[in-house]
Amino acid sequence: MQDLPGASLLSRRDWVYSLSLLVPLFVYNLVLKALDVASGYDDPGLGATLESMRSDVFFNLGYASLWVGLFAVTRGLARWAVVFLFHVVTMLVVAVTTLAHLYLWQTGDTLDYGTVAEWVSRLDEMQPSLYEGGGPLSVRVLLFAALFYTASGPQLVTRAVERVARWRGGPGRFRTGRPKISFLGSIGLLLLALGFGWLSLLTGAVTPAQAPVVNLALTGLEETSSTEEDAPDDGSPATGLSATDTEATTEEDNLDAGPADNLSAVDAVLAETPRTEKRNVVLIHLESTRAQSATPYDEDLKTMPFLGETARSSLLAERAYAVVPRSSKGSTAVNCGVEPPHYPGPEFEPGRIPSPCLGGLLKEQGYRTVWFQSVSNAANSHWDDDLARNLGYEEFYSPETMNTQGYQATNSFGYEEDIMLGPSEGWLVNNGYDGPFLAEYFTGTGHYGYDCVPNRYGYESFSEDEELDRYHNCLRMLDFFLQNLFDQYQRLGLYEDTIFVLYGDHGEGFREHRGRYMHGDTIYEEGIRIPLIVHDPKRVEDGERAQGLSSQIDVLPTVLDLLGYEVENGEYPGYSLLNPVPEDRTIRSNCIANRKCMASIRGFEKYVYNYGNLPDEFFDLSEDPYEQNNLADERSEEEINERREDLLEWRRRDDAEYGPITFEGTPYQGAAYYEDE
Repeated sequence: MQDLPGASLLSRRDWVYSLSLLVPLFVYNLVLKALDVASGYDDPGLGATLESMRSDVFFNLGYASLWVGLFAVTRGLARWAVVFLFHVVTMLVVAVTTLAHLYLWQTGDTLDYGTVAEWVSRLDEMQPSLYEGGGPLSVRVLLFAALFYTASGPQLVTRAVERVARWRGGPGRFRTGRPKISFLGSIGLLLLALGFGWLSLLTGAVTPAQAPVVNLALTGLEETSSTEEDAPDDGSPATGLSATDTEATTEEDNLDAGPADNLSAVDAVLAETPRTEKRNVVLIHLESTRAQSATPYDEDLKTMPFLGETARSSLLAERAYAVVPRSSKGSTAVNCGVEPPHYPGPEFEPGRIPSPCLGGLLKEQGYRTVWFQSVSNAANSHWDDDLARNLGYEEFYSPETMNTQGYQATNSFGYEEDIMLGPSEGWLVNNGYDGPFLAEYFTGTGHYGYDCVPNRYGYESFSEDEELDRYHNCLRMLDFFLQNLFDQYQRLGLYEDTIFVLYGDHGEGFREHRGRYMHGDTIYEEGIRIPLIVHDPKRVEDGERAQGLSSQIDVLPTVLDLLGYEVENGEYPGYSLLNPVPEDRTIRSNCIANRKCMASIRGFEKYVYNYGNLPDEFFDLSEDPYEQNNLADERSEEEINERREDLLEWRRRDDAEYGPITFEGTPYQGAAYYEDE
């Protein structure tokens, strides 16, 4: 067997053993990165692909230099320890790389320390989007195969090479040739590894830019440094706000706060007026329903014909937006009239929502309150009655209390909405005639999984994209539930005396922008523009349109306006859509993942801030409704800076209302990660 290049560092056996793991790892990482880049661009081009791989190439070169150096300078028991760590650490690298690829594929976003820390902190109660639907079988098989090879492959390859060498008569030469390495040589290898590691930190303008392990480590270091710098001197848990942040929330420091910002509703109560009429209120939560896929916003797309017909005799908000694209955040904004926190958790905890919600306000006026949902508690434990109770609902019905026989599971944690019709009718018959009530119907059919083909209502072809077609058929199935529910209220004689509010909690992405998928970090129109329709058989008959910018926080003041109540001892920040909203209003949205993306809209000008993960983006929605032409280079630096500072200040101000960052009432160890630098 001929001497291998570099045999002065390792024996031939050690070269075979180490390279049989390092080379496949190198190839594996780069192939996954190429797939990641391809998923975010229709035609990424060779230049963009190579630029995106730069961090990964340097990471792998540094990783290889480190282990070659450790193999070269260790002997005896130390060598066995190095071999063990070599396999364990490489398995960790493979796992992180594969999971980051799956996370990007499912959410369109990069996996960072804050996301992992959140999962670990809530492992017993949350089902992160990474595992929704379990991920593609091919990726799970790939991960298993990669881990299996990492654990046993080098040993098998080395034995095979030894057998070949023995067959050729050279086993002795294969095992010899282990020279001593000089001290300077070991220092050189270490410096080489450090140099490549430093180069792996450099990123370009292409996302995902950094190697997954590098990104995870950097975001973890950012959190650690933030925690140390911001820890309170008195030992009390960090709230996520420094004295400077608190001062920044004063009125004189707010940037473009707008007429409705910074209004407090902490002590708000309702007062009757001469026009008060205690009518029923029904809120219908349309899970993952984006405006562009709903018939009222595209009459040529017949996904939801009943909703389209209903909208003709309703108040329709033409440009309504979600604040944070997560179901619990949308429910909080709609029910409580205030923007939700930008970090996970507080809406599920008693006393953390900084204003009375619609349920509590109306209970004081003699209303009964009830919450129905098609989402299963058993499969999605964090969606239990905690949220409903905190929003002011007294009674709670989930599939665990319903007859599930004959009803279709439409995603990994819920059933078709018709499962709620029986419990709804039973409750209405027993309670609906004894006084006014507030009822929420929380749907789930539009959520990822889209297991709606086939279904009891047949099938329509809406798109050549198989997944988008299934999603549209889920909306069609949801539309039949809406018709069945309205029919139920009419049959029971409750329809005329009920105000119906139908709202999207967020939209849904199908890789229209940079591979962004589902809703969590889809900050573009498909992810945050939602349907918002108020149907009042007595008040709105011929159809009205709210033409300005509107938000989920406008639902509460609109409902109170329809009921004829006034708010005393406080003021909610939203607007009643029965009146024109201010033309200079600014609507802001924030992604789920921390420090990933935010957006603000003024008129038809939309600014997207990507926290440096991508260049800033600026769109003219009047000319470019699908956000294909980034105009940021045409805007002044002063304007971009002002829009960015406005978003960061808005986030600090909103989060300050919710107090310390906790999970289940205890301080969250990664709280500092959710602070803005």
